[in-house]
Amino acid sequence: MVVGEVRVASLVPPAPVDSLTMTLTAPTTSATISPATSPATSTFPASPRIFSGIQPSGAPHVGNDLGAIRNYVALQDSYEAIYCIVDYHALTSTHDPAVLRERTREMATALLALGLDPDRCTVFVQSHRPETTELAWLFTTVTPVAWLQRTPTYKEKRQSQPEDVNHGLLTYPVLQAADIVLYKASLVPVGKDQAAHLELSREIVRAFNGRYGETFPEPKAVFTDAPVVLGTDGVRKMSKSMGNTIEIFAEPDVIRRQVMGMVTDTQRILRADPGRPEVCNVCQLHRFFGDDYAEIWEGEQTARTGCVDTKKLLVQRILDHYAEPRERYRELMADPGRVDRILEEGAERVRPIARATMDEVHAKMGLR
Repeated sequence: MVVGEVRVASLVPPAPVDSLTMTLTAPTTSATISPATSPATSTFPASPRIFSGIQPSGAPHVGNDLGAIRNYVALQDSYEAIYCIVDYHALTSTHDPAVLRERTREMATALLALGLDPDRCTVFVQSHRPETTELAWLFTTVTPVAWLQRTPTYKEKRQSQPEDVNHGLLTYPVLQAADIVLYKASLVPVGKDQAAHLELSREIVRAFNGRYGETFPEPKAVFTDAPVVLGTDGVRKMSKSMGNTIEIFAEPDVIRRQVMGMVTDTQRILRADPGRPEVCNVCQLHRFFGDDYAEIWEGEQTARTGCVDTKKLLVQRILDHYAEPRERYRELMADPGRVDRILEEGAERVRPIARATMDEVHAKMGLR
């Protein structure tokens, strides 16, 4: 699933259930990527294949990592995992070529620095596989306009950027569906805020299969255990557009300033006042950077510790947690050719799957 701002993901996948709302667990089959064998007959992969796309928003913040990237890393050993940086999608709002190119490389570098291993998963850039846009165009011929106009994100964008409501915003979900099923992915890890988009992908697949015969699996949502990752303002989701992020790869002084400026429990006025860790964003973030968060919460509840103490501890734990990834990020940013090669190899690895899918689609639609 294409994701922009993301939510906290469960890092330990529990057992699966047979329903649309699924949870990932390690399969017993292998995770070897192989193309469909026949262009005229629909062939689904033998082992579960997952797909997720992430916006090229530049170097990620803590919310990106907790909400998606940690889960990406955890799933790469259990599934045939395909991860895509969706630069085509970014064009609906980013129109500066230099900015888009820079943000794409930064995101790719960050994914690798945070633990994605190209030997255990596939990482590539959306535009490096042009079959995506061809399939998206073909999908538009089975997608009623009314389906797209009802999409929550489209309605939201019409309100937030009325001066730039382009056709790409309207057809964004069609491209999203093409992203997923071009590779015959059947599982898509998402936050529940993306449920409407994935259901539309399923509707598009049903419409295509109904007209041309069984071709694509209907992708199932894998809803993660996802409380919202609040930003430093303690109110809205962590988002670069909101200016309320904690940057992962920033200099220590920048991270320290961002954390120390966080809004905590607004009802705790004095140091001696008892706190409410259940509403304090600093306390909530401690859950992801140490096993002793219950003790930290108890300190806030009893006023044994103050908000400044809790923030200082969070600063240090964030710095410690990302110390090695930060160093890897710097090394990779200094060697852009290495990152480019990894992305090119990823795009080449999925090329047989994409080509086999398009051969099948062409045959069924009468295009070959």
